[in-house]
Amino acid sequence: MEITFLGTGTSQGVPVIGCTCAVCRSIDYRDKRLRVSVHLQVQGKSLIIDSGPDFRQQVLRERIDHLDALLFTHEHKDHTAGLDDIRAYNFRQRQDMPVYAEPRVLAQLKQEFAYIFADKKYPGVPQVQLMPLESDKASFLVQGVEVQPIRALHYKLPVLGFRIGGFTYVTDANYLAPEALEQMRGSEVIVLNALRNEPHISHFSLPEAVAILEDLAPQRAYLTHISHMLGRHREVEATLPDFVRLAYDGLRVQL
Repeated sequence: MEITFLGTGTSQGVPVIGCTCAVCRSIDYRDKRLRVSVHLQVQGKSLIIDSGPDFRQQVLRERIDHLDALLFTHEHKDHTAGLDDIRAYNFRQRQDMPVYAEPRVLAQLKQEFAYIFADKKYPGVPQVQLMPLESDKASFLVQGVEVQPIRALHYKLPVLGFRIGGFTYVTDANYLAPEALEQMRGSEVIVLNALRNEPHISHFSLPEAVAILEDLAPQRAYLTHISHMLGRHREVEATLPDFVRLAYDGLRVQL
């Protein structure tokens, strides 16, 4: 499996519009963060988790010329706004794009992208095949790849993380139940969100994320959904346990 971090930033991205803090003024490329998304190349399939507003820029940067399926963790705009740009894959691959998400999330997509689902469609709109995830307990297949959903809470909003083999990905969460933690245990690589140092209503802070990772003890762990309030990449990473790193846009990880 090859994992490529398409984006590792929070909903505003980094730098934040109009901000002059040290992180937003940094010239370190690792401090430039697009909205959070990840690409997986696994078992010969190309999968993406979340397509935010930077989706087009991300897939062009990484030269992802084929996409087999799109998975959504939840319905917030910084995770779904790029759905329209799957049109290029429709045209290139001559098929509908399978989109996997919980029914609530699919209903939100139908509302926000009503033109995609209209009875009389405008020529050239995205073509999707909706694949509702009815259970957060049972694993499901995406193009033959087994995926285990991981239930988390984003404040009071239920969201999904995903485990594929030895890789687990959880973003936009501030609570994982004991059952979810056990589903993650034994992963070789875990990706977890860490917004900032201070507690937050809907995201894990850096100390909270590190504590979870130290308990789960994967071989490697990466932090994502990072805001400009966390600090500069090189300074924060120097404080982390050896097996925990900050992810950055364009980072590739092999399993």
